[in-house]
Formats: sequence, structure tokens, C-alpha cells
Amino acid sequence: MFIDTHTHFYDEWLLPDAEAAVQRALEAGVGKMIQADIDSKERPFMWEIGNRHPGVIYQMLGLYPGSVGADWKEELDLVYSIADGGSASSVAKKKADAPEEASPSVAKKKADAPEEASPSVAKMKADATEQASPSVAINKDSIVSIGEIGLDYHEGLDYVQEQKEVLRLQMELAARLGLPVNIHLRDAWEDFFKVLADCRHLHLRGNLHCFTASYEIYEQANRYGEFSVGIGGVVTFKNAGIAKTLERIPLERILLETDAPYLAPVPHRGHRNESAYLPLVAAKVAEVKGLTLQEIENITTNNAISLFDLSPSPEGRG
Repeated sequence: MFIDTHTHFYDEWLLPDAEAAVQRALEAGVGKMIQADIDSKERPFMWEIGNRHPGVIYQMLGLYPGSVGADWKEELDLVYSIADGGSASSVAKKKADAPEEASPSVAKKKADAPEEASPSVAKMKADATEQASPSVAINKDSIVSIGEIGLDYHEGLDYVQEQKEVLRLQMELAARLGLPVNIHLRDAWEDFFKVLADCRHLHLRGNLHCFTASYEIYEQANRYGEFSVGIGGVVTFKNAGIAKTLERIPLERILLETDAPYLAPVPHRGHRNESAYLPLVAAKVAEVKGLTLQEIENITTNNAISLFDLSPSPEGRG
């Protein structure tokens, strides 16, 4: 069994086909998948999909850096409400009572994602939002990580200070709950290490999502906590530097992920990604490490089970 440690079935690019995509993943041997949280606009769809697949789909909880805007305090309050056991109705009410400032557009559109968005998808999500009920079940037991959180300066620097504060607060939340963090970073390593150094007393553990940086960056992160790396489709790209870095990263610190529907591995690069493609990532990791695919499957699955406290058997949790 493979475990996809970072995916987004609720993304508008994948949502119309989400149920079929889950089944394709299971058929491909991907027995468990963890959905990364973004913000309150996407979260209801995340819960709904996860609730249909208990023991198979798990959730992260957090405010994504690309969603940090003028309403960041209200958004973060919703995260804390869920973490502290707030009911679905109270969470919905807090959002309804919050000011209507719009957060910046989510910077989840990776470079290889097509520009066109299906009008039918947009309408479906709009209709679903209008019909969203406060009674949508929040299964707190399915939350296995605080994420995806971090810093993202790629789309602009308007909310840099707010992003750093949101990151720090969510790191503190993770430590209080005893959960690992899932870190998203773009063009912000220097500031990330400053925040991480300030939080070293928290003894954080977690993973660096979509890791493509150097071995030295990996080492530096592990001076302040215990961090694994999430390896996705980029490792299969021609001349990808992460393949060389991966040679030096210990096997016990490697996790597999897709970041679906983005960053599809070769030969699907440039098209919609799916959790079903995770074995392609695993095959490349096996090649780099000089191991068999079965060995990489076993090692990375055990790593994910340990970090996220998952059950080793399908459709269950310890």
C-alpha cells in the first residue's frame, strides 16, 4: 500500500471527478490519502469528500499562506475553532459574522496547470457554496496534521508580516495538539528559518511539502525540529535537481505525495495530476535510491504511518 501524503480532491480541477479519482487511486495501490487544507472557502468540500471515505482519506487543518489576506484573523479563528472542538454550526456562524474582506487569490495554480477552468465546475462550486449547510460533519478524528501552512512570496509581498504571524501561531497550535506540521514554502526560506528558529522550543515535527531544495536546506530545517521531505512529481522531471539531493536524504525521512491535481509526474506532466500516479513517483525514488519499488513502498508507507499516526491497515486508524 502506498500513502499519498498531500493531495486536493476538492480542488475545482479535480472535484467533478473526485469520486472516480479516489477509486483509481485505490486500484493503483494507494490505500490512504491526506488532503491538505487551504481555507474556509475550500474546507467544506474537503470535509464532504473525506467523510465519504473514512479510514482512506484523512485531513489536514490549517490556513494556507496564499489565503492570508485582510481577513486572516477571522480565517485563523475558524481553524482554532475546529481544532478546539468547535461545532460545525458555530464555525459557520463565525464565518458568516466575519467582515467581508476578500483574501487574495489562492496561489495554488502551479506552472504546469492549464489556464482554462471549466465554467461548469465554477457553477457547481458556486451552487454548492450557496447550499452549504452548517451541519456538514467535521470529523476531528480524521485530522492528522496542521497544514498546509508556511510562507509563499511568489505571488506578492502584500501580506508578508501577516503570513509569518499566521505561520508562528499555527506552529504553536500544532505543538499544543501534538500534531505534525505540513510546510508549504515558495521564495521564502530565509524568513521561514527565522520563524522556525523562534519556535525551536516547540520541538516541531512534520514534513516539507513538495521539497525541491538542497540538502543543506534539509539539514538546516532539522536543526530546529524533526522534518521529513515530501517528494512528488517534480522528481520525475528531466534534470530535476531534487533527484541529486534525494540521494543524500535518509530513507526514513522520505514521504511520497502528489499535490494533485498539480505537478503531475512524467509521462503526465502538464496534465491533471491524481493520487493514482503516486507509484510513478515511487518508481523514480526507487531508481534514485537503488532499491526496488516494493522496498520504497514499504519504507515510505511506514514513514507516513509513523509521522501521521495512521493505521497500518486499509480503512482504519490507530
